[in-house]
Amino acid sequence: MSRQRALIVDDEPDIRELLEITLGRMKLDTRSARNLKEAAEWLAREPFDLCLTDMRLPDGTGLELVQFIQQRHPQLPVAMITAYGSLDTAVNALKAGAFDFLTKPVDLTRLRELVGTALRLGNPSSEDAPVDHRLLGDAPPMRTLRNQIAKLARSQAPVYISGESGSGKELVARLIHEQGPRSEHPFVPVNCGAIPSELMESEFFGHKKGSFTGAVEDKQGLFQAANGGTLFLDEVADLPLPMQVKLLRAIQEKAVRAVGGQQEVVVDVRILCATHKDLASEVAAGRFRQDLYYRLNVIELSVPPLRERREDIPLLTEVTLKRLADACGLSPARLAPDALEKLKSYRFPGNVRELENMLERAYTLCENDLIQPQDLRLSEASCSAAAGEASLAQIDNLEDYLEEIERKLIMQALEETRWNRTAAAQRLGLTFRSMRYRLKKLGID
Repeated sequence: MSRQRALIVDDEPDIRELLEITLGRMKLDTRSARNLKEAAEWLAREPFDLCLTDMRLPDGTGLELVQFIQQRHPQLPVAMITAYGSLDTAVNALKAGAFDFLTKPVDLTRLRELVGTALRLGNPSSEDAPVDHRLLGDAPPMRTLRNQIAKLARSQAPVYISGESGSGKELVARLIHEQGPRSEHPFVPVNCGAIPSELMESEFFGHKKGSFTGAVEDKQGLFQAANGGTLFLDEVADLPLPMQVKLLRAIQEKAVRAVGGQQEVVVDVRILCATHKDLASEVAAGRFRQDLYYRLNVIELSVPPLRERREDIPLLTEVTLKRLADACGLSPARLAPDALEKLKSYRFPGNVRELENMLERAYTLCENDLIQPQDLRLSEASCSAAAGEASLAQIDNLEDYLEEIERKLIMQALEETRWNRTAAAQRLGLTFRSMRYRLKKLGID
């Protein structure tokens, strides 16, 4: 079996020699180039599994080489070597298509980890993998999204996944992880809005026994749990400012220190994040740190809302009803044509999650395995989208009508925050005391 091959591009002989020795000990064949011209000649002559390039070269920059390889050899992972502290340069390299980056002086442990991860991208089996059927839909926005996921899975760049609640942001993050070289390592999702602020540092970085009241044993944090894999920060906009500072340091230094610990522990984690809020607006309002925003938002991936891909509703409906039937061991229900037309014309403020919940309720209520328009209860569901659109003829009792709207909005906030009442209250702009009063009044346990 032929050995894998790496191209090293650097004008400093000492750096080239160090990289050649290190990669040679990893059983790689290496070729060296001093500039862009020599690198292009090697790329035209031989196939490579990895390229390591310095940023500054005598006849150009490493960014130019990254762009050249993206055009001519898009399957070849490129890692950029930058001067220490040149974070902007590294971010630009990732945006241009670089797989990852290293800083000088080169940490050999980090180099070996990077090389190992990059070489796993060379496995051609991923090219022939079957399409993942969890991300359903054949509308143009969904085809574009799947292509973007496949491309981003090959990178180690942080990705900010934007989209409305219920649109499938966590599924997108999971697919980026599963299609990438970290797939054999943990995928750790965390809802930032569901963690009490006083426990955040311990949850993220772990703690040592005796570091605070109740710390009866050492605990591993989320960063350590995701080591080698991916940490998905859902609702990242809900992080309080003090925690944002600590998170920024952990991402930049690639190391964390447990609460009560004396030493930092190196972690190798890819960061993906998401929020239903407009993160740029949160920065402008002073609720989110600009430096953390730029570090997380290296690449933005937008998940389309369901109303922008209505042609996918029949397929989503069919698959959801089959899944519900299989779970119960029953035959699937069918959707009456006029019921399907009502679904197609509905705005779905809660997106795919709302569609699934609506179909689950309708499946329970329908007769003879046929879902009729009245089983969907769209007139009630529409209240949560736009209360003012209902006509007076549809309202029997104003108090009951408003109470139903309030109930649906509170239930939606609770579901989005995984039933964390404090986070749900913040989402709705209520105090915790007011939230508790409303839950009691509406009989929501």
